[in-house]
Amino acid sequence: MTTPRLEIRGLAKSFGDLEVLRDLHLRADQGEFVSILGPSGSGKSTTFSILTGATRPDAGEVLVDGRPLREAGRAPFAFMPQKDVLFPWRRIMANLTLGLEVQGVPRAQARKRVEPLLERFGLAGFERAYPAQLSGGMRQRAALLRTVVQEREVLLLDEPFGALDALTRTEMQRWLETMWERDRWTVLLITHDVREAVFLSDRIYVLSARPATVVREVEVPLERPRTLQTLADPRVARIEAELLASLLGERPIQQEA
Repeated sequence: MTTPRLEIRGLAKSFGDLEVLRDLHLRADQGEFVSILGPSGSGKSTTFSILTGATRPDAGEVLVDGRPLREAGRAPFAFMPQKDVLFPWRRIMANLTLGLEVQGVPRAQARKRVEPLLERFGLAGFERAYPAQLSGGMRQRAALLRTVVQEREVLLLDEPFGALDALTRTEMQRWLETMWERDRWTVLLITHDVREAVFLSDRIYVLSARPATVVREVEVPLERPRTLQTLADPRVARIEAELLASLLGERPIQQEA
């Protein structure tokens, strides 16, 4: 069996008397797109906080390529939070290079790493614009470019499109699927959007209410690349119904033979 790029084993975390995570297990293989669904407050963001080192777990371990996270050397995760967190006083290019500069990459070298990605991310010609001059979708693309250019082993995306309107969110989901199809990043996505999870993912984990543990693991057998026509596939409706049943604590829907 192939060693997962990322594996979480038995993760547990409490804050005082509040138990947030209990015996959490999940994995993401190399080049796999994995989503985490769960009720609000179920510990999804706490899981990311542990992965990025901002929070220490009470029990369990995180493995990257089969090795404990503490032995990974440089941080193996690039994290994109819910909001784009672009600094309004910095031009777009300065925002895009910021993560690299924080890591000690000289500014000129950081620009050279960013520039080849501008066209692919739909930002060519906007290098000197300020964030307020960009649409919501463009700001999210900028935030993702800033994350990707760090060239880490795993991308952690925390509801990256949650603040967008429905049409823009759909456009961004289609764009992200196209980008992933080309580059095959290993992605762990937190989302509350069942359809988003089904459209983008190879595998979906459903978490229980707090304290969070995995109550369902669903493989998504839809062919790639995925398009709007994919959403008309009868399997999409069946998978969505299964996921919603798990989230609501109901019995899985029985499918007709």
